[in-house]
Amino acid sequence: MRDRAARTRLGLDVPPPPAEAEADPRVHVSLAGLRGLEGRARALSFLPRQPARSALNGRHGSRMRGRGLNFEELRGYLPGDDIRAIDWKVTARTGRPHVRVMTEERDRPALIVVDQRMSMFFGSRLNMKSVTAAEAAALAAFRILDQGDRVGGIVFGDETIAEIRPQRSRAALDRLLTALVVANGALHAEAPAVAPVSLTRVLRAVARIAPRNHLVILISDFDVIDDETRRLVSTLSRRNDLVLGVVTDPLAETLPEGLRLLVSDGELQAEVDTGDRATHRRLRDMAEGRLAEALDWQRSFGVPLLPLSAGEETLPQMRRLMGLGPGRAGGGR
Repeated sequence: MRDRAARTRLGLDVPPPPAEAEADPRVHVSLAGLRGLEGRARALSFLPRQPARSALNGRHGSRMRGRGLNFEELRGYLPGDDIRAIDWKVTARTGRPHVRVMTEERDRPALIVVDQRMSMFFGSRLNMKSVTAAEAAALAAFRILDQGDRVGGIVFGDETIAEIRPQRSRAALDRLLTALVVANGALHAEAPAVAPVSLTRVLRAVARIAPRNHLVILISDFDVIDDETRRLVSTLSRRNDLVLGVVTDPLAETLPEGLRLLVSDGELQAEVDTGDRATHRRLRDMAEGRLAEALDWQRSFGVPLLPLSAGEETLPQMRRLMGLGPGRAGGGR
């Protein structure tokens, strides 16, 4: 396959991560750091049966469908068979009752979609949002593979989209982790300013790879959305188990007034004065608007929502959202 872009989309040509220096794990993830989450991922569960307090089993969230069913055989009705399994067309044609025998699929493919755009390269208290997203994705991937399901993913930055199709193999999981490290490592203050890839474009790729009966976990801050984004979310939620991981930062959640913030797009710098009421209102509305959109999708389509804060350790948050106990202290990273 000579098309480099196509190879990247298929996860065949993801460049190796750069040599790992002593980087701050709150700013950039490392391959060793993500692999180190494997043992702690066993504290989570993405199986259909969820604790009563789990966000995946909430009032507005759709219940996880579980693994699908495969047709095995058509046979005559026997006493004790479930009448709901009767194939009425065959019964009418033959004059004798027949039932369809179905068996549960061995696994359910999962696609973990992770945002690593420049809008995610922000943090005010603990992690960059991009780090929280990468850690949550790694934890989910390890646990899903450990459950016996196929796992793959889409990792997207401002200019690149890496696709790893779901497989029940450690090699596919390693390709996903490597794509996360590469995309995360490309985020830095001196990065050139480019127009970010839209979430709509990413969701089109999701719909192509996961047309139905997948577990799709989308972890993002939901920057750059439009009317088509909403339509794609609606379609994906009807055909798959769609889970939205909304990553926020405490500063955006409670933006204080009277701060002078120095912000950069990689080339230019500007000072933002939150003491100016109009500026403060626009910044607050932008942050609240993204969360409000995700909450509307939750209400309208029954999509489970996992709100993740970059101001807290990742694993304890995920345990809490899934209705599990706090676990051992200090097990967040």
